[in-house]
Amino acid sequence: MNLSDIRRIVDAKWDDDLLPRLVEYVRLPAKSPAFDDSWAAHGHLAAAVKAGEIWARAQGIQGMTLEVIAQPGRTPCLFFDIPATHGLGDDRTVMFYGHLDKQPEMTGWREDLGPWTPRIENGRLYGRGAADDGYALYAALTVVQALDAQGMPRPRCVGLIETCEESGSPDLPAYLRQLAPRLGAVQLVVGLDSGCGNYDQMWVTTSLRGLVGGVLSVEILQEGVHSGSASGIVPSSFRIARKLLSRLDDMDTGRLLPEGLHTPIPAERIEQARAAGDILGDQIWKQFPWVGCNHGPDAHAHAMPTTTDPVEAILNRTWRPALSVTGAEHLPGIAAGGNVLRPRTSLKLSLRIPPTLDGERAAAIMREVLEKDPPYGARVSFSGGHGATGWNAPPTAPWLQQAVDAASQAAWGRPAAWMGEGGTIPFMSMLGERFPDAQFLITGVLGPQSNAHGPNEFLHIDAAKRLTAAVAAVVTAVK
Repeated sequence: MNLSDIRRIVDAKWDDDLLPRLVEYVRLPAKSPAFDDSWAAHGHLAAAVKAGEIWARAQGIQGMTLEVIAQPGRTPCLFFDIPATHGLGDDRTVMFYGHLDKQPEMTGWREDLGPWTPRIENGRLYGRGAADDGYALYAALTVVQALDAQGMPRPRCVGLIETCEESGSPDLPAYLRQLAPRLGAVQLVVGLDSGCGNYDQMWVTTSLRGLVGGVLSVEILQEGVHSGSASGIVPSSFRIARKLLSRLDDMDTGRLLPEGLHTPIPAERIEQARAAGDILGDQIWKQFPWVGCNHGPDAHAHAMPTTTDPVEAILNRTWRPALSVTGAEHLPGIAAGGNVLRPRTSLKLSLRIPPTLDGERAAAIMREVLEKDPPYGARVSFSGGHGATGWNAPPTAPWLQQAVDAASQAAWGRPAAWMGEGGTIPFMSMLGERFPDAQFLITGVLGPQSNAHGPNEFLHIDAAKRLTAAVAAVVTAVK
């Protein structure tokens, strides 16, 4: 196929239609249910799905069936089914996946930016959710439109766009069970919710870490007491929490201590990390907004990564477990912090686990380590510790390897790169189990500085255009 013709269609569609749609999508505070208990009453998730539905119906894609599916008490999802063209038959199916729910606001946005305030600047669309991954529905149907406009034979295409991915996709298994008879045998899963090491070539995600999240709570008193009177007798609840966390990871290196939280790294993934390290070099760690960000020869005091070796950095963020404290309660602000020994401390913990480690097993290990033998007889609990298992891609079929490399060369002029990602997409392990014979094209536009989930999140527009065209090329090669 001539990708330049597809590029012209895709670029025009992005400029004239997709960008304006995504600008409006950014304005919606469609926070995932984990961050909005009143999501149903607020209606933002439903509004995001409705906007996508209206747009999709207006595209006039021949033979497409489209519906919003909403089981009682569950977040809605959008499902489409488009028959194959040019006599290919519906025995070959490509399944597109994306989500329309978002992470919460987060602090630290640039003064003229905001999570629900779209701004296009220097080829980037700033705002929450466009790259993660509100563009997926629009890009997927643009792929179909571009191929059909060029008369290119393509297989059957189905799509599932959910609205609780950022909460761990708790509603998705029910929808997969409901839709299973209609999905049929899927040959290729295309997920557009992942990252890229740079914006200079196509990146394919080979693995995703799993996730265990929960709240560690430590109580030592029934109420706060004067610190001058009690300190030295009553242990600080914060110190007890620190002691418990030291059971999980080495405070100097960050290495997780329980051996049950580690798994062997496959040789193929190590080789792919070496190839990606050669491409990215120091960019793998310099991409982050370090304090005192001058890393040149004249740099003075500045923050540094756990390792500057590109390969080790890639393996650390894709195959090794890592613990983060992402929230806290019962800690007053500095202005309100008096001379009081607080009765309790609660910390929200986020543990990224290796792709092949069972999430529930990791959660059980974490709970046991934190709750056993509480220091000083404190009341210790680890609540909400449910695990999401990661994902490791099956061996890549030769046809997919060739199609991806050809598409990357045509769209960027450079070969594709293959690398694991540190984030979690629960949908992938679910689909991996349901379609064990399928191939997976997991990719995305969350590259350097795009800052998904954080302040100043953006969609790299040129990368999104090129990726849309490249995916179109791969779809035509499905076997």
